[in-house]
Amino acid sequence: MFKKEKIKDLHYSVNGVLTADELQAAADEILTEYGKKAKMPGFRPGHVPLSVLRQKFNASAYGEAIDKLMNRDLNNYVAEKKLRLAGAPKADLAGWEIGKDAEYSLEFDILPTLPEIDLDKFTVTKKVAKLDESEVEKSLENIRKSRSTAEKQEEKYKAQNGDTAVIDFKGFIGKDAFEGGAAEKHHLVLGSGAFIPGFEDQIIGHKAGDKFDVNVKFPAEYHAENLAGKDARFEVLVHEVRKHILPELNDELAKSVGHESVEKLREHIRKLLNEQYDEAAQRDMRNELLDILADKVKLDLPESLVEQELNMAKSEHEHHNAEHGHEHKWDEKAERKDAERRVKLGLILAEWGTNNKVEVTRDDLQQAVWAEASRYPDPKQVFEFYNKNQNALAMLRGMIFERKALDAMLTHVKQKEKNVKPEELFQQADVH
Repeated sequence: MFKKEKIKDLHYSVNGVLTADELQAAADEILTEYGKKAKMPGFRPGHVPLSVLRQKFNASAYGEAIDKLMNRDLNNYVAEKKLRLAGAPKADLAGWEIGKDAEYSLEFDILPTLPEIDLDKFTVTKKVAKLDESEVEKSLENIRKSRSTAEKQEEKYKAQNGDTAVIDFKGFIGKDAFEGGAAEKHHLVLGSGAFIPGFEDQIIGHKAGDKFDVNVKFPAEYHAENLAGKDARFEVLVHEVRKHILPELNDELAKSVGHESVEKLREHIRKLLNEQYDEAAQRDMRNELLDILADKVKLDLPESLVEQELNMAKSEHEHHNAEHGHEHKWDEKAERKDAERRVKLGLILAEWGTNNKVEVTRDDLQQAVWAEASRYPDPKQVFEFYNKNQNALAMLRGMIFERKALDAMLTHVKQKEKNVKPEELFQQADVH
């Protein structure tokens, strides 16, 4: 057992001694295991003398022995005191030599004990939105648009908002053409916002065969710094204009998307929209509860976990700056506050969820992977990524666990309803 201990809040510093005899015994035990597999000239496998093994493997065997014995002492210590480590300890074994006692120290943080959280004292707001039938009609219109056919129009036809213009274009800053500013027979949907502001508006009203200039100004925050905020001129040639012809809203269209009639399709859309409203309202309640927990629950934090979270945030910050060519300053004070919040909420949710038997099932994981895969052109790549990357799968499991813990907590808090317009549910899609 440790001969000294120094405790400050959640931080422990302990000192111990491993005697030369117990180190030698542990090292010899490890060497014996080596000998069962070692292949050395002149000896049959499993029959290499211990003295020979010491000559070749003594240093590595002692290293393993020290780790094994220090872990033994640490495990006995935390078991006796009923502590839970917040992470791997830092070990110091300065000045030790083989054949002598090893004096060592360990520093580590422990996890705090979660105080009793009286959830029924908390109140969150549940936003309730009434489904507007116009939203159903918009969805039906989007289905029609998704199945529209783009028909080439006569040369005298002038392009309108929503049409597709097939164009050549070449961009200039002053007299100089700039890189990436040209294309031939590009299909541009007018009104889509795919090009910089003002470009598509100036195509409207033109017809096939027209040659003209489009004058625009690149946004000040444009991703290419050499173009940001600059005036540009584009030489444009319209090859053809295509009008999108929408199919009729009838049972045949409904059947093409898996429903037997337009009315059944409407019912399905209503169900989906109401589910979206419910999920958005639930998301807002989760965020509100997180704010309450961060503010109301008092909890000491392991400094090692805060530093780990802060270092991860700093690494992401530097990567983002390098990737996007930004020079956003690192605000140590604000970032530390955010890191402390994340650690605090993570500890609360992990402890409360575990105590209240929250579990992530195989089905939960599969649904989450499917949901993410559906956002990508090649879902197979997402499945392969999670199959090969267990750390990523563990992170996904952690995210699901926290969400389920929050949802379980929300069944215990008071909820007051507030009627809102549907758009208010989707104003803040971020999750804390």
